[in-house]
Amino acid sequence: MNILMVEDDSVISTFVSDGLKEHGYGVAQCQSAEEALDEVVVEPFDLAIVDIMLPGMNGLDLVKTLRGQGVAFPILFLSARKAVDDKVSGLRIGGDDYLTKPFSFNELLARIEVLLRRNQSTQTQTVLSEKLSFHSLSFDPSRKLAWRGDKKLSLQPREMVLLEFFLRNRERVISRTQIMEHVWDYQFDPQTNVVDVLVCRLRGKIDKDESVKLLHTIRGMGYVLRAGE
Repeated sequence: MNILMVEDDSVISTFVSDGLKEHGYGVAQCQSAEEALDEVVVEPFDLAIVDIMLPGMNGLDLVKTLRGQGVAFPILFLSARKAVDDKVSGLRIGGDDYLTKPFSFNELLARIEVLLRRNQSTQTQTVLSEKLSFHSLSFDPSRKLAWRGDKKLSLQPREMVLLEFFLRNRERVISRTQIMEHVWDYQFDPQTNVVDVLVCRLRGKIDKDESVKLLHTIRGMGYVLRAGE
C-alpha cells in the first residue's frame, strides 16, 4: 500500500512516515499542495494524509482539486483546529476522515486501516453481486457504478458504502448511529455531525434536479430511502 503524506511540519511528517514504513507501507512525503499535485500525476496512491494548514494552497483546496480531477482514493485530514465547522468543511469537500493534533500514532494507524479496508471492499466486490435498484436509482457494487435514471453519478468511496447501505435497507428508517457504525466502523459520537454531512453530500448527488426525492430526513430518528415524502 502506498500512502501520500502532505505535511509541511518535517517533525510530524517524519514521525508518521517512519511509523508507517515500519508497518509495511510505502510513503511519499510532500511539504506543499503543489508538490503533492505533481506527485499524484506520476505515482499511484492508495490513501493520502493531508494537513489542512499548508503553505500556499491549503489542504482543503488541495483535496477539492484532487476530487475535481477524479482522484478517488481515501483522504484523511490532519489539523490542529478542533472546531466542528472545520471538520465539516473537510468532509464536505471530499475528505473521508479528520484527525486533530496532537494525536497518537496508534489512532492514526487504526483510522488508516479502516479507510483502506473500506476502500478495498468496494474494489473487490464479487462480479456475482446483484445490481441494487430502487425507483430510478441503481447501483452496481461489483463495478462501483451508480445511476439516477440515465444519469451516471460520481460518488466517492464512502458515499458508495452509504448508498449501498440505504439500498439494502430501502424504506426503512436508518439511525445516525447505524450509519456511523456501518460506514466508519466507529462507535457513535453524538457531538459530531459527520453523518449529516455525508448524507447531505449523497442526497445532493442522487436527488439534484429530480422531481421525485428519494433520500429523506426523519426528524429525531434518522434517514430513509423512499419515493416521496
